Amino acid sequence: MSTAAADTKVSTWNIDPAHTTIEFSAKHMMITTVRGRIADLRGSIEVNESNPNASHTEVAMEAKSLDTRNEQRDQHLRSGDFLDVEKWTHITFRSKKVDGARAREGTQFKVVGDLTIKDVTKEITLDVTYEGRGKDPWGGERVSFSADTKIDRREWGLTWNAALETGGVLVSNEIKIHIDVQAVKAS
Repeated sequence: MSTAAADTKVSTWNIDPAHTTIEFSAKHMMITTVRGRIADLRGSIEVNESNPNASHTEVAMEAKSLDTRNEQRDQHLRSGDFLDVEKWTHITFRSKKVDGARAREGTQFKVVGDLTIKDVTKEITLDVTYEGRGKDPWGGERVSFSADTKIDRREWGLTWNAALETGGVLVSNEIKIHIDVQAVKAS
């Protein structure tokens, strides 16, 4: 093993679903913002302590756990018109590149990766903020990040819509995504 390889410290952090939220929002009738979340997820973050830009993350979200606080709307979003959760059970994200990461609270950086919805994989960029690191009351170590991005849902084949009599469409094509992640260091 080379000295450089021996000096590289990589730690694994398991995403804590109880303290992590993945939220999305879209415009309804072009005038009202409707928000939802994906409740069931799992994933990990591999942090390269000596070179944070060499870090990596993978997340799998249970598509049927989508929740907008309206069961009729949720059933439609889970149907073949949108996510088709019976056929495509997970939405996944796998990072490919990290740019500008630093272990300083408030540091902003980019994470580029592949978002897969149904059978379509497209590259997206997350605007990430490092929120901090600390010990929990049970002796575990935790780290936190927040992130934002926007996608055009049509790029993933989510094209269902209805034209409005007054112009515009029922559901916006732009989807805003906000993420708050807390992860626990693996022992």
